[in-house]
Amino acid sequence: MGIFIGILEEGLIYAILALGVLITYRILDFPDLTVDSSFPLGAAVSAILTVNGMHPVLTLLMATLAGAAAGLVTGLIHVKCRVRDLLSGIITMTGLYSINLRIAGRANLPFFNMDTLFDNALVDSLPAALAPWSKVLVVLVIVLVVKVLLDLFMNTKAGFLLRAEGDNPAVVATLARDGGLVKIEGLIIANALVALSGAVMAQKNRVFEISMGTGAIVFGLAAVIIGEVIFSRIFRDFALKLLSAVIGAIIYYIVMVFVLRLG
Repeated sequence: MGIFIGILEEGLIYAILALGVLITYRILDFPDLTVDSSFPLGAAVSAILTVNGMHPVLTLLMATLAGAAAGLVTGLIHVKCRVRDLLSGIITMTGLYSINLRIAGRANLPFFNMDTLFDNALVDSLPAALAPWSKVLVVLVIVLVVKVLLDLFMNTKAGFLLRAEGDNPAVVATLARDGGLVKIEGLIIANALVALSGAVMAQKNRVFEISMGTGAIVFGLAAVIIGEVIFSRIFRDFALKLLSAVIGAIIYYIVMVFVLRLG
């Protein structure tokens, strides 16, 4: 049971990252490597603000804004400086390594003695029967909020333009819209979600590690692909496609744990 609970905790946290990756890779067709550094960026911001006494929920909001700024930089480098998509992400990813170190002040920043998102008076007041599931419930609430907000956004005019930019940029041009700005908007949203995922992970582990984003893009892509392969014929509505990325992240983490336990 403990292993199952742990899988759900980690899988749901990475599901937020998978939603961000889905926006760049599947909707925008943009190979954004910023993810490998925007994930620890969110963790660094959340960790340092928690150490300085800010409420854990507020640190998540600040981490999300930091991730949005990272996505904005990648978008501006690509659109305004006319740098290729892959290279623009690499530039931002490389620069963020130093920025993450500067924000946290060190490569490893623990905060074991502070209240976190998963260890506070509200969580401690849960009934004894729910205590083992407390972390899962907290992450599940965050994932549901993110999923609902994304569903609402994707059904707005801006959301439809975002999806059109990835499918057929010519359509966006015929609507007298700047496709570059639409790309920047998508990168902002995607990296905001990735940074949020990193912040939640830092809150769960009570530590920031400079290397915690290594392989994040691989995890996100794997989750998106697994979700699409398994549910593509069932989930045809776009909102369900977003859900498939969430389920794909959990399945991928199950596979990882199973393989590790096999040695």
